[in-house]
Amino acid sequence: MSVDPTSGGPLDGLLVVAIEQAVAAPFASRQLADLGARVIKVERRDGGDFARDYDRAADGMSSFFVWLNRGKESITADLKDDEDRALVSELIGRADVFVQNLAPGAAARLGLDATALAAAHPRLIACDLSGYGGGGPYERRKAYDLLIQCEAGLVSITGSEREPAKVGVSIADISGGMYAYSGILTALYERERTGRGAALAVSLFDGLSEWMSQPALYGHYSGADPRRNGAAHASIAPYGPYATGDGEEVNLGVQNGREWRILCDEIAGRPELADDPRFATNSDRVANRAALDAELRPAIARLRAAELIERLEAAGIAFGVMRSAGALLDHPQHRARDRWTTVETPVGPLAALKPPVVVGGREPRLGAVPALGEHDAAIRAWLAGERV
Repeated sequence: MSVDPTSGGPLDGLLVVAIEQAVAAPFASRQLADLGARVIKVERRDGGDFARDYDRAADGMSSFFVWLNRGKESITADLKDDEDRALVSELIGRADVFVQNLAPGAAARLGLDATALAAAHPRLIACDLSGYGGGGPYERRKAYDLLIQCEAGLVSITGSEREPAKVGVSIADISGGMYAYSGILTALYERERTGRGAALAVSLFDGLSEWMSQPALYGHYSGADPRRNGAAHASIAPYGPYATGDGEEVNLGVQNGREWRILCDEIAGRPELADDPRFATNSDRVANRAALDAELRPAIARLRAAELIERLEAAGIAFGVMRSAGALLDHPQHRARDRWTTVETPVGPLAALKPPVVVGGREPRLGAVPALGEHDAAIRAWLAGERV
């Protein structure tokens, strides 16, 4: 059966209401919008989602907001105002999905927590996104991405040997948003079979802790936490960046003894290194990483980047070129596969990456990024018409 490329997407006809801000909840609801759901974003009257003001890098708009909010409608409301709260309640009553990531305790005070809403609306899938989850001594703590990275131990294993570093993207927020998104999809599937909605709870700390489970298990049972190695791999060598003669950095990924021998012979021109007892096995190479790099780096530095890449490709050795973040928009792989497109925004068309999941025969629906309160009148008129 072929897929209709003009259809609104697999979630066409579903209504999502989101009282959201920053990254985590907007990331989850944007995935739903990309799949065709109608997403109504409820924002504060005085400035809206504060991610709107994180920067002005995207032709005057926040790069965060452009990334996270395409395909949504924006309505403004004051949740302390009786009329506005009644309007939001009416929207939620019509919704299939509700997502919120208000400050700790705020949703419960307003009666907008997932448990209360799921009880009031049996078919609703309500999702609370929080920093540390319900219960426990951290329940009421404010939680921002860097703080969660620290508490989950991620910062302790990231960075150079001398200095820890946070991950350069909002990885705790993204992990929470992805688990909210997958949880909502699971609940929608279950509702198709049972007719019942669900109350979901996702915390950034739980999401990132799941991703940290392997180093946590390693540290707990070995008695030694994984070491920070910058861009190098903690337990494989050579695996990391090497400078070429023309100033480029190419990351090598040697996975086994056969590849190590090929690297020494065909790439570095140092076949004797393959038989050096200091580098005989991967464990030996990791234990003697400094000596390994002292031998290997000068050999790599004799080659220009293009020559090194040509040799690596011919030999079947894995590698990756160190690129800047801004260069991603012109990456040859994305360009060849037409992965970047544009979305409309209040300041004109801006770049947008198509969703990672490619559905055969269907083009993704990438809606516009809304101005603050852009859909106030239309949504209120729609609700009034529905009441008639």
